[in-house]
Amino acid sequence: MTTPLRGNRDFRLLWLSGLFAVLGGQMTALALPLLVLKETGSAVQAGAVGTVSVGAVLITMLPGGVMADRVERRRLMRLCDVGSLTVVTALATAVWFGHAPMPLVLLVAAAGAVISSVYAPAVFGLMRAVVPADQMGTATARLQARSQTARLVGPLVGGALFGIHPALPFAAEALGLLLSTVCVALVRTRSRARAKAGAVFSRRELLAGLTFLWGLPYLRTVLLVFGLGMNFAFGALTFTALTAFSDGGTSGIGGGFVITCVSAGALAGALIAPRISPERHSRLLIVATCWTCVTAAGVMAWAGTPLVAGLMCALCMCLSTVASIGFLSKLLVVTPEDRVGRVQSAAGFLSSMVQPFGPLAGGALLTAFGARGAFALTGCVLALSALVVTLAPSARAEPAPPREAVPADAPEPVAGPARAAGDGPVPATGPDHAPAVAKRAVPGD
Repeated sequence: MTTPLRGNRDFRLLWLSGLFAVLGGQMTALALPLLVLKETGSAVQAGAVGTVSVGAVLITMLPGGVMADRVERRRLMRLCDVGSLTVVTALATAVWFGHAPMPLVLLVAAAGAVISSVYAPAVFGLMRAVVPADQMGTATARLQARSQTARLVGPLVGGALFGIHPALPFAAEALGLLLSTVCVALVRTRSRARAKAGAVFSRRELLAGLTFLWGLPYLRTVLLVFGLGMNFAFGALTFTALTAFSDGGTSGIGGGFVITCVSAGALAGALIAPRISPERHSRLLIVATCWTCVTAAGVMAWAGTPLVAGLMCALCMCLSTVASIGFLSKLLVVTPEDRVGRVQSAAGFLSSMVQPFGPLAGGALLTAFGARGAFALTGCVLALSALVVTLAPSARAEPAPPREAVPADAPEPVAGPARAAGDGPVPATGPDHAPAVAKRAVPGD
């Protein structure tokens, strides 16, 4: 009999570990650009921090997946914990003593991004050993709900702490990382390291995840259309709404309402998902999400008010979160155990590489065609994506879980209480947010 998630000790520890890490990361995601503005007075330098972080994530994401498949994952997570704690503590100390030089800030941003690229695929691989396949959808939904709650609370707490003293948000993150480290150390489950001769970062190893995804038509189509195309178009849609309803920058009420609705929609989706078993209806949910986004763009072009835009964006984000949970749960289950790290990194790479360009495209369309034209043209891009996932034969054939053979000389993994034979978070697919600065990625985030 499968142990319920509430009785799964190792899942509870991973959930708590992620809560501490995500909450701390969200506090410093706001505090770090404020710190740069305070130190330099330059908005350009404040923006450079985010550019360095996103660039470092994209560059190191595929190598991070290789590392997660070559090193025992719990051990790798602990090394990442120590690295994260070290860089954040160094920054907190520098700010406390009154001066944080720009090179140190950029170093912390880059180091946090690199650590994230290694940690994320490692924890996804360990999740597969901790949670049975039939509970993966519920587990992923609970992780999403945790992360979305932290996204709502973290920036408010970080801003308040920064107002008291600029070092406090970074000290709070350091404390969170320390507690996260303790939780990971208490996890009993181990995942078997993949022993293989040859260069670790060979071309074949780096591209193994992309090759696996490309070889399965369903995964290929969904990631290219729903993960890549929809991320780009929805990013343009929300940025257009944020700008159009901020009255040219004179008021932040309308735009702030839209962004709040996006976060609330994501949280609602994560809370709803466990009740409907999204992994069983992933294709239907993906199609419904795409056409809802098309409808939202049309409604926003016709009735351009912050209230309507906020409600439509919340609905889109709610459906997208549920659909992503279903798809990502299925991805974890159908991926062979020895490739989880590389496949997760490859999926995350495909889904994230266009996210920075969505707001740029939205701004360009808004400048050239006005709010109504920008919403309409974005809706056309969304409609094209919706047609592909609806009509393409490759989007209908969902893959089956692999029948994995364990080598005779492979060491037996040390299993936690919920470990089951053949057990199959998650990379971002569908409308989502770009990674925060110097923030460690965790499942569901």
